[in-house]
Amino acid sequence: MDLIGKVLGNRYELTEQIGVGGMATVYKAKCHLLNRYVAVKILKDEFANDSEFIKRFQIEAQSAASLSHPNIVSIYDVGNEGNLHYIVMELIEGETLKEVIQRRGKLPWKEAVKIASQIAAGLSKAHENHIVHRDIKPHNIIITKDGVAKVTDFGIAKAVSNSTITAYGSTVGSVHYFSPECKGRIYR
Repeated sequence: MDLIGKVLGNRYELTEQIGVGGMATVYKAKCHLLNRYVAVKILKDEFANDSEFIKRFQIEAQSAASLSHPNIVSIYDVGNEGNLHYIVMELIEGETLKEVIQRRGKLPWKEAVKIASQIAAGLSKAHENHIVHRDIKPHNIIITKDGVAKVTDFGIAKAVSNSTITAYGSTVGSVHYFSPECKGRIYR
């Protein structure tokens, strides 16, 4: 479905598609109320009637919206129109860490440490707010043109409480990558 030119919430005019993920498509949009550009993540059509996917999409919005940190992509708004469920977020001019690594290859150690420190700072803020991302990978880190790393895509984040359990044999997140701390035990 071509959504270019569509206005969501009487406010966000979709101007171009800038990304596609497993659950959603991301568009650059003009916010007519605040006269700025934003990113709008729209749940894909095949999931628009699936209550489980809609729930995960809403969890992403709620999880990320509660966080304010220079190394986490800011969430501005959330909404739905008919079968279109969307999240409005900060538009980042840059590329994913995956794209940086593919384009440049192995990064100099000082730059890698700087990026890792920024990711850790963002995740630390999430953890302070009892939110575990559960899908950290180069695809979900955006590097701005100024070299700032920003964590994005809290789609499978989990609010942690005293009742959070650790389950063995359950997989959550990207199956092509497991972080070192998850090898041998998987968190649910």
